Amino acid sequence: MPKSQKELAFIRDLYVSPEWTRRFADLADKHLELDGVENILYINAGTGDHCFAIREKMDDRTAVFAVCEDEDILSIARDKAIVVRSDVDFSTIEFEDDAFDAVIADASLVSPDAVDEFLVNAVRIAKPGGAVTFFLPSAGSFGEVFSLLWEVFLNEGLGDHGRDAETMIAELATISSLKSLAAELGLSRVRTDTGTEIFEFDNGVAFVSAPLVADFLLPHWLETLDENEKEQVKDKLAQLIDAEDGPLSFRFSVKATVVTGVKT
Repeated sequence: MPKSQKELAFIRDLYVSPEWTRRFADLADKHLELDGVENILYINAGTGDHCFAIREKMDDRTAVFAVCEDEDILSIARDKAIVVRSDVDFSTIEFEDDAFDAVIADASLVSPDAVDEFLVNAVRIAKPGGAVTFFLPSAGSFGEVFSLLWEVFLNEGLGDHGRDAETMIAELATISSLKSLAAELGLSRVRTDTGTEIFEFDNGVAFVSAPLVADFLLPHWLETLDENEKEQVKDKLAQLIDAEDGPLSFRFSVKATVVTGVKT
């Protein structure tokens, strides 16, 4: 049964943020240039952990704003802000054009087919001359999973769904396409930095039932299937992982990519 938005918000806070988002945030921190900025906007702030860390590094005169993905995530972020006594201003509002000296956008869980629109909005909000930073998985991510999914689709005779596995691979942006997109959106001095992150699971069942996979990754990868087919694929995928890896753990890799630029 699909989880409610509120349930997903708590799962995001307890499991996904520390296991997934933190890795992208750590890479982004190596390349953020925020000296002298008066205001910062963080888009897709989740439940706020990275925002709090950035706030701690900034001068008190710098205002930090954050946009959360939905009201339930917003509620958790605001509660955490109270606990840690942070003045990060969390909301779900739409900001005006050319409003911020720096914009940080977390696209790590944005559907690949929605990334372009997401980034158009991020650049729109930055002031001319403002720094824009965004991060997401790039081409080469999830290859170990996609090859297994293709095999499951084929073995289970799920029509053209083998083609879906090929689409999953193709829809992840390459480094060159991200650079081109950034330039098309009006960014100059574009730079990309990529690190390989490894995610490890004890066995097939642990993989398909992990909150990151079950609630955030698989729903997109299996969106063309009906509910019975989704359960069928999950069961067979877990079995195939165990058949191929035996007693060894299952790992998949993600090319975590940070793109930085300056709005012209």
